[in-house]
Amino acid sequence: MAGLKYLTGFGNEFASEDPRCPGALPEGQNNPQVCPYGLYAEQLSGSAFTCPRSANKRSWLYRILPSVRHKPFTAMDRGNLTDNWDEVEPDPNQLRWLPFIIPKASEKKVDFVTGLHTVCGAGDAKSRNGIAIHVYTCNTSMIDRCFYNSDGDLLIVPQQGEILVTTEFGKMMVEPNEICVVQQGMRFSVDVFGETRGYVLEVYGTHFELPDLGPIGANGLANPRDFLVPVAWYEDRTVPSGYTVINKYQGKLFSARQDFSPFNVVAWHGNYTPYKYNLENFMVINCVAFDHADPSIFTVLTAKSTRPGVAIADFVIFPPRWGVADHTFRPPYYHRNCMSEFMGLIKGHYEAKEEGFLPGGASLHSMMTPHGPDADCFEKNSSAVLKPERVAEGTMAFMFESSLSMAVTRWGLDTCQRLDKSYYKCWEPLKSHFNPNWRPGSQ
Repeated sequence: MAGLKYLTGFGNEFASEDPRCPGALPEGQNNPQVCPYGLYAEQLSGSAFTCPRSANKRSWLYRILPSVRHKPFTAMDRGNLTDNWDEVEPDPNQLRWLPFIIPKASEKKVDFVTGLHTVCGAGDAKSRNGIAIHVYTCNTSMIDRCFYNSDGDLLIVPQQGEILVTTEFGKMMVEPNEICVVQQGMRFSVDVFGETRGYVLEVYGTHFELPDLGPIGANGLANPRDFLVPVAWYEDRTVPSGYTVINKYQGKLFSARQDFSPFNVVAWHGNYTPYKYNLENFMVINCVAFDHADPSIFTVLTAKSTRPGVAIADFVIFPPRWGVADHTFRPPYYHRNCMSEFMGLIKGHYEAKEEGFLPGGASLHSMMTPHGPDADCFEKNSSAVLKPERVAEGTMAFMFESSLSMAVTRWGLDTCQRLDKSYYKCWEPLKSHFNPNWRPGSQ
């Protein structure tokens, strides 16, 4: 949407008021006896009150009516959303999905919430430790409906079709090759402009942070200045027919009715906000001598666990970059990992598997399950002339990496009917090159 404005920075203390109501933010205090314009003050807390100052997250919202004014919540059908990680037997195999199907609007209208499908996950929202990975496939905007998640933060990765995300803090237009994060408890609605698809990483119990840079120094990877936060925008709109507020709570969906728009926040201030980021702004670090650096150098955001250096979830990208390593097999090496690796493709062809791994599809390599380049990639790159070359030009792949052992849902293994059961065959042509007569210095 042309003309949308944003504030810049990651985790800053922001302040914003709709220009239609100058002076809507109280001066010198958070909840005066009477707020400017007759507004209600409401705090949204994203952390415990007693968290250290560096981790304390909260924002104050000044709204026409408080969010508490709604009818009671009642259970509703959650469709293909689930947190039941035991509904099918564990499967340690390498898994790959063809692009997930987007329903045709002429056949069935599906919005962002009804189009959410859980692929895999682990942990428990009640104990505030875990993740879930979903895809969304939808074709219509949310009309007089909003959604908020009591269970955790949502990192949304559009793959096909831009989305207009209206939040209590303002509006964000998020296009493929951008991401947005809507944190726990924030109400939002999604407008789409045709057939739309993307991925969602849900994290329970912690918030996303920028990874530490260590020896990299002060600059690099995702820089704080490139994160965008919406500016205040409100609508003073009554909805006599009823506005539906959908809540995800302990893995289930509930709905409540009210007669006004929830996007009635005239002004706000704080450091607990939704935000978006353009992946093109990622400052890539890479090997310039030999061998590979670990893929952690491509981490955009991390959700830390209580163990130092171990993430509940990392969001990692594989952007266009230069490959210059000498004496090195340049594509990703064969690998077994103590982490779970879920990959998606926004656009282009992933360097290690140019066939079969398609935009809008996905793969999952579970803990200690081996994976790596397919046979064609290995043969081609084992004999390639090593000269500087652009890698992943026109491509953007990403990974949700987790220290949790993820279970795949029934929808992911069966119902969606997109599981590529021939995935293992991409490695079957690998052949032995072992030569027992090889000696140092021989060709």
